Formats: sequence, C-alpha cells, structure tokens
Amino acid sequence: MSRLRYNRRKAVAHLKDSCEQMRGLIREKGVFDLRIEPGYDQFVALASSIAYQQLSGKAAATIYGRFEALFENNKPVASAAVHMSVEKLRSVGLSNNKALSIIDLAEHVCANSLPTARKMASMDDDEIIESLCRVRGIGPWTAQMHLMFCLGRPDVMPATDLGVQKGVQAIYSLPELPKPEQVLVVTEHLSPYRTVASWYFWRVVDD
Repeated sequence: MSRLRYNRRKAVAHLKDSCEQMRGLIREKGVFDLRIEPGYDQFVALASSIAYQQLSGKAAATIYGRFEALFENNKPVASAAVHMSVEKLRSVGLSNNKALSIIDLAEHVCANSLPTARKMASMDDDEIIESLCRVRGIGPWTAQMHLMFCLGRPDVMPATDLGVQKGVQAIYSLPELPKPEQVLVVTEHLSPYRTVASWYFWRVVDD
C-alpha cells in the first residue's frame, strides 16, 4: 500500500484533455509529485492525521514529535497507546479531544475492528470512509486525506476542504467561494483522477 494506485502521466494527461482550465493550471504549476510514504502503518497514519487536525504544520509537527517520544524507539504503536492516560497524551500538547481520539483509535486497532490494508484494497472509497469514521475524531475529511496520501486512491475530491474550494473558485472564475455540493458538480468531469486535480487546486493556494 506504499505506492499510488494509478499512473501519474495518464492521470495528468486525462486532466489536460478534459479541461482547458486544468490544462493551464498544470502548465503553470508543473509536475505532479504527490508522494506516498512507504511502509503503510494504519495506527501511525491515522494518529498523525488526528494530531495534525486544525493546526499549522509547524505546530502540529512539534506536538506529533513529542507524541512519538512517548513510545519505544519513537515508534507509535496501538498496543502501547491503548494503555496511555488522557493526561499523559495531553502532556505533549494534544487537546483533550485529540487524546481521546487517539485512545479510541488504538482500541479499534487492537480489537481489529478496522479493515486491514489488504481488506481495503478490495473496498471502494465510500466503504473505507465509512469504516474509518467509526473512530472518534475521524470524519470524512480526515478519511479522504487517508485515501489520498496513504492509500494512493485516484478519484478523491475533498469538497469540504477550504484550499480545494479556493482553488476551484480561482481556476473556474466563480464569483463566490463554492459550497461542497458545487465543488463536486464543477469538478465531476475530472473523474476518475480528482485526487490529482485536488493536488493542483491546493497549489493555487499554497504557492
């Protein structure tokens, strides 16, 4: 589960052929270089996502680094996290809600109640999102990020993401920031490679 489940060149070519605006955006922003970390670890990936929610990258990285230091060899494992107190997790800078979420995640992983990487390979995106959202603190957006950046799924459009909304507004010259429903309609023609389109929409805001 460490590599993209689609061909980069084919995806970019599809977007160029499907949409004049995307063709210009790709020409401006350059090579698509979304990377998937090797060695998929479900607990680590989801705990990191929880820790990073609603924080700047620098602040989240500091807190997550302290969280890692709670574990032997700085390697978070569910079997250890499940026995940690909320107070211990909060001591590294996690909020009360995030501490509770990580404990709940650890309980799910230890109970094998989440689908394994092998199982997810046979599941569609909506099924995976539904299963991950059973964990406290994991909503559709976090599950979509997991699909895109950990599982390498090709056709994810995180329509509630502010950066994506701003990118769609700019590229398609919309008078107002689009609501999630409008984002889905406006980008429907970019399927089955909306993950790649989302990556380019973020570049509009980031650069």
